[in-house]
Amino acid sequence: MKTNLARIVSLLAWWPCCASAAPLTATTAVHTKPDASSPAITYLKAGTEPVAAPGSIASTPAGWMAIELPGPFEGYVENKDLAKSLDVKPGAPIRLAPKSDAGVLTLAEATDKTSITGIHGRWTQIRLERKLTGYVHLGGTAGHLPPIATTPAPAAPKPVPAAPVTPPPVAPGVYGAANTGQPVAMVNLGDGGSSTLPRQFAGRFVSTRRPFTPRRPYDYALNDDAGRRYAYLDISKLLQTDQIEKYLNLNVVVFGTAQGTPDGREFVIQVETLQLK
Repeated sequence: MKTNLARIVSLLAWWPCCASAAPLTATTAVHTKPDASSPAITYLKAGTEPVAAPGSIASTPAGWMAIELPGPFEGYVENKDLAKSLDVKPGAPIRLAPKSDAGVLTLAEATDKTSITGIHGRWTQIRLERKLTGYVHLGGTAGHLPPIATTPAPAAPKPVPAAPVTPPPVAPGVYGAANTGQPVAMVNLGDGGSSTLPRQFAGRFVSTRRPFTPRRPYDYALNDDAGRRYAYLDISKLLQTDQIEKYLNLNVVVFGTAQGTPDGREFVIQVETLQLK
C-alpha cells in the first residue's frame, strides 16, 4: 500500500514537468525506448518544447518523456519480410539502416501504410506512414550523433499515398494508360517472379543510355535517394512517350506492375502512369 502511494505521489510530482517540458537547451535525441543506449529516431533542436504523448505519463519511467512523432519515417526491411503483395509482414522489424545489426525503428503492423523507395541488395527501403512514440531524456542532451537513415518527423514532407489510386487523365505533368482493374496477388521482390498487381513506386527518373556503352535492357530506370538504380522502367504502355524526356533526373511517382527479369537479378516496372512527385 505504501509502495503504491509513493508511486502516485511520484507521478503527481512528475506530471507538471512531463506534460509540457521546458524548452530544450541543446539538440536532443528522440529514442525508440526510454533508454539512452537505444537507437535515435530523430533529433529535436534546442528551444523545442517537447509535449508528452497522450496517456503516456503513468507508463513512462521517471526522467523520460514519451512524445508522439507523426512521420513519415524511412526504414529498411529484408526482402524475405515482404509478402506477395509487397506489404511488410506483420511483426517484421523495420530497421534504421539496411543491415541486420542496425537499430529497430519499430515492428511492422498489419494496418501499416508503406511505399517502396529503393532496393539495397537483400534489403528494401520503405517509407512508413504511421505515428510512432519516441522518448526524450529530460536530463538533457543524451545522443548528439547525426540521425541515421530516417526521415525526421518535424516538418516532414507531404507523404506519397501508399494505396494505389485511380490514375489521372492525360495532362501536362501526368500521363499514361488507364487503370486496368483491381489489384491481385503480387510476388516477393526476391523471388524473380511476375505479377499483375499495380502499385506506386517513388524515385528519380533517369536514362540508362550512355555513349559508347552497350544498351541496357530498358532505356529508363528509377534511382533511390543515394543515386542507385533499384528498378528498370518499361514505358511501352505509356501514351505520348515522346514527352518522356521532360521527366529526366526529376523525382517521380510511378504507378505500375512489378516483375523480375528472367535471371532474377533485376526489378522491372511495367509503367501505367508517371507523374512528378
